[in-house]
Amino acid sequence: MFRELHFPTPIYIADLNEPGLNEQLERDIIAWANRDKGLSRTNVNGWHSKTDMNELPEYKRLVDLLFEAQRTIYQQEHLDSEPYLGNMWANINPPGGMNRAHIHPNSLWSGVYYVKALPNSGHLKIDDPRAAASMSRPRQKEGPTPSRLWRETHFEPKAGRLIMFPAWLTHCVDPNKSNENRISISFNFMQKCFNV
Repeated sequence: MFRELHFPTPIYIADLNEPGLNEQLERDIIAWANRDKGLSRTNVNGWHSKTDMNELPEYKRLVDLLFEAQRTIYQQEHLDSEPYLGNMWANINPPGGMNRAHIHPNSLWSGVYYVKALPNSGHLKIDDPRAAASMSRPRQKEGPTPSRLWRETHFEPKAGRLIMFPAWLTHCVDPNKSNENRISISFNFMQKCFNV
């Protein structure tokens, strides 16, 4: 007997080591938050910037890194055309801040880059997208469960960590239980269309 695993959900993770990048991003984002009240989206007790961050010159270094990662995903996922960065925004979650469960409509790949994240500052939680799989939950053996059987997965935030996932995945951010702000940047990539 052999086993085939179908319908996987790819989630890409990279820990970037860019000297000085996070310090510059933190400084610029805090200055932005101090002069702009921001938006209310899925954020609860936190600050959400306007979504044109990718067009601001001070963030070009990060934008270039996001494109590099997205091109790797396009190769791995057998995607045609080129990625297009639709929008990008900053998030500041102070202690107690969180983000409600949501998806990112009209996008192909979404993601988060962590600028500042202490332990206990709120996991990124992604739910199993297969609603029908939740109809029956058989008893499982004690001990560690293989990741292919999980119904949700949690990612610990870490400064410099980049996570990209399909935009249709339902996800949320747990409350920040640390004593400092958690600062992250979220974004949506789309696929360029070429006229033939």
